[in-house]
Amino acid sequence: MPEVDYYAVLGVGKTASPAEIKAAYRRLAKTLHPDAGGTVGTFQLLREAYDTLSDPRARAGYDAGIPAVHTRPPAKPKRRRFSEEPGFVPEPLDLVPDELEWWEFAAQDPRMRHGRRRGPGHTPVVAAVAGLVLVLAPLLFGVDFTPPVLVVWLVLTAGTALLVQRLARGYLAARRARSEFAAEFGGGAVFGSPGVEADELPERLTADLLERYLTRLPGARIFHGLAWPGSVFADVDHAVLCGKRVVLIESKQWLPGHYETADDGRLLRNGRPFRGGGSRLAESLTAYRTLLPGVALRGAMIVYPSRAGALTTADPGPEPGPPMTPEQFLHEIGTWLSAEPSTVDHDALRTMRAQVVGSGRAA
Repeated sequence: MPEVDYYAVLGVGKTASPAEIKAAYRRLAKTLHPDAGGTVGTFQLLREAYDTLSDPRARAGYDAGIPAVHTRPPAKPKRRRFSEEPGFVPEPLDLVPDELEWWEFAAQDPRMRHGRRRGPGHTPVVAAVAGLVLVLAPLLFGVDFTPPVLVVWLVLTAGTALLVQRLARGYLAARRARSEFAAEFGGGAVFGSPGVEADELPERLTADLLERYLTRLPGARIFHGLAWPGSVFADVDHAVLCGKRVVLIESKQWLPGHYETADDGRLLRNGRPFRGGGSRLAESLTAYRTLLPGVALRGAMIVYPSRAGALTTADPGPEPGPPMTPEQFLHEIGTWLSAEPSTVDHDALRTMRAQVVGSGRAA
């Protein structure tokens, strides 16, 4: 065998199928590409391994111990599926934010709540000020402290002192939580980066969608390229955490048509089984339920057209990862996430960030 084990470079077995080899290359390229923080040498080795093992003749020679010549052959024209338009970019979503049911609600309280730790609101502060006025007024105006008045004054003084103490403790706790949060997670709301390959346009479209709209939720944190527990690959395209709720997202680009999920879980296009749309959302949800106990999980598959034409999806049902248009996703999932628009759960955020493939630094 040659000195370099290309199977080990790609992280696959020697009996891996061409599809498994391609999937492994695409996942590793997300983190090893120089634009994503990798080195030129490492990415070149990954490219050589893929070029060798993806070509049947080169792979047979490699398995036989014949040194490969790493000159990449001319690219074969990609077989074009019926009616696809290579290089087609869908029109950007033209949605007036006010049409979203949760848009104004999310902006009502811009303060960030760190779990249960939150600074005092306006109501208790007003109550404390009013209490201080009532306590100090008799002293300022020389009120005669008869026994009944004295009892009332002492009760007001004790209550006001207790309220002021609680406000001070709440303020200090919230300030400490903000400081700890900033030190650990930074000030960004986005972790990881979407795909950089030419065929990963859907991932980049979804990344832009999430950042343009869901960052309206003060507590929302967005992730790109997450691994399953125990994996080193980007098994989940995207995820959004807000409060105690997480949505796992896949991005797809398919032919125009109407997509829905049948009662038996099969994906349908125009009422017929659609064999070009694999999904791993069900497996991802199972893996993350174990990873995030006590957190509510949902899945969503955002679908974009691969050529000009209308692409529609049915109303999401109980299936784990229903197909959705970008607009439908914002209405359905945005409303669901906005139940706790200002809350950041530190433990869930810490767990999610650790699953981001690559550096995981906030963008």
